[in-house]
Amino acid sequence: MRISRIHSEPEIREQGSVDLTPLEPLLVKYRGKKGSLIPLLQGAQDIYGYIPGEVFEKISDVTGLNLSDLYGVATFYAQFRLSPVGKNIIKVCHGTACHVQNANTITDSLKEALQVKDGETTQDGLFTLESVACLGCCSLAPVMMVAGEVYGKLTGKEAVRIIRDIRIKENN
Repeated sequence: MRISRIHSEPEIREQGSVDLTPLEPLLVKYRGKKGSLIPLLQGAQDIYGYIPGEVFEKISDVTGLNLSDLYGVATFYAQFRLSPVGKNIIKVCHGTACHVQNANTITDSLKEALQVKDGETTQDGLFTLESVACLGCCSLAPVMMVAGEVYGKLTGKEAVRIIRDIRIKENN
């Protein structure tokens, strides 16, 4: 099974709605250094949780790199996000072992429970659901990872219960 990257329309924001002050130390650190584009984008994403349009413009202004080149790199690598994500990212493995063990049931159950499509974030901003190619936990198939914690040997019902438990803890 081939996992395709979900491309959603970027969220439109008013210019100036992002505070660029936290970006300044990163820009100073990499100013004038060759090969700094990916570390700049990674650092910006660490700061904001995704890379806002205003950040692309600021990096372009400071580095002299074309805006289209910045977007080209950011859209080529799956690690970069162009829109905000939830506080907890749910990654459902769809590698061979998980696929054979019915990972689609996990994803479908979570889509229904969270009322989102693959790649989307819940309205409360608590969860983002992602299908991934492999989490490297094949002996635990089917597997999902939530906020860095791995859950294995899942059924759709168990996956939904785990997410509900996390939501309860977050709301307390």
